[in-house]
Amino acid sequence: MSLVVDNKSAVTQNLLEQLQKNSGKIAFMPDAEIVSAIRLLEDKGIPNNKHEDYKYCNIEAVLRKEFKTVEQSFNELTNADIAPLKIDEAINLVVVNGNYNEALSEKMIVKGLTVKSLNELSSSEKTLLSSQAKSDTDALIALNTAFTGNGLFLQVDTKNIIPMPLHVIYVNSGNSSNVTNTRNFVNIQASAEVTLIESFYNIGTAKVFSNFVSEKFVGENAKLTCYTFQNEGALSYSVNTNQVKISKYSNYTNNTFTLSGELVRNNHNVVLSDSNCEAHLNGLFISNGTQSVDNHTLIDHQMPHCESNELYKGIAKDKSVGTFNGKIFVRKDAQKTNAYQSSKNILMSDDATINTKPQLEIYADDVKCSHGTSTGKIDTEALFYLKARGIGEESARKLLLQAFAQELIDKIEIPSLQERVLHLFEKAL
Repeated sequence: MSLVVDNKSAVTQNLLEQLQKNSGKIAFMPDAEIVSAIRLLEDKGIPNNKHEDYKYCNIEAVLRKEFKTVEQSFNELTNADIAPLKIDEAINLVVVNGNYNEALSEKMIVKGLTVKSLNELSSSEKTLLSSQAKSDTDALIALNTAFTGNGLFLQVDTKNIIPMPLHVIYVNSGNSSNVTNTRNFVNIQASAEVTLIESFYNIGTAKVFSNFVSEKFVGENAKLTCYTFQNEGALSYSVNTNQVKISKYSNYTNNTFTLSGELVRNNHNVVLSDSNCEAHLNGLFISNGTQSVDNHTLIDHQMPHCESNELYKGIAKDKSVGTFNGKIFVRKDAQKTNAYQSSKNILMSDDATINTKPQLEIYADDVKCSHGTSTGKIDTEALFYLKARGIGEESARKLLLQAFAQELIDKIEIPSLQERVLHLFEKAL
């Protein structure tokens, strides 16, 4: 496919040329979607800080500075490389550099569960792709659509409850700068239930820009509980987009823990498309050095008698930047909506920055909606209280920060994952 890119978007032109030269594309995305994606990239280019939604997260500058050439040189991984990343209580599936790796994934036959790569999809399954993550509205989704790797398709059939959590390990590994576009599709059919853990790592020796898109559908009376664990290290720059659609009487919960990554941008968009469904989004991050963590959420209430809850907490140290921008959208037909949003943050140094922007856009008149945000330093009275009882200042600060984060860590119902998050959180402190 010939790529003609507007000269005003030099970063986009360079990126597309490099990706086409080094990796090409997997031909499972519909041609119309690919053409639409490339046109959007030509028109809008990669987001920079002139885009309101990316005011504190200049993706174009990162690509211009860090990824001028993309050699796409990947390291081969073995089971020994993946073993430390696995979770004992879960079925572990592995995606390497954007491609589902069946050889490194655990082999287990579970009734009602389908796991396969995207290029194995049937014609009817292919029609589901890009139905939720529209490539004609977001430049990074468009980039993923045009150049995505051979990602993961996961489906739980009607009325099936998967007894063990599914753990998808997304790992990047290379010895030269690379850009990966990872895609997955999760389809939870009516009255089905599953717990999904998604972990992100970089175990290579080079910088990586990871552009991840996940489409999730939760059928009528179904339940999907997700844990997102981000620990990619100082060589990683990532944009993670979740496009979720939930149906009548369904329940969707996501808990996101961001513990490392030089730049982490999370876009979490949830559509409550039918009545009597609910969504719960929770997030915890700790940032160090010059790290930037940017959480954007959109909860779209389209029908009546639905509920959403959001709680995001952040701790910013050194010269790092934390951002939370959450929007609750209540449409005219979404009467009897209950929607709550809270962002709480602690600044650990004078050079750290927290940006918060909670938003409500309400067109219905019979709703209960609220949002709030707070940013400050450690409570000096509580710190004095602990020191007065013989606890050293460093230990006292650590105790207070752990107490601040514990509400979210306690939401992890998988013991080994909770232990891992707590250990790395304490290490980051």
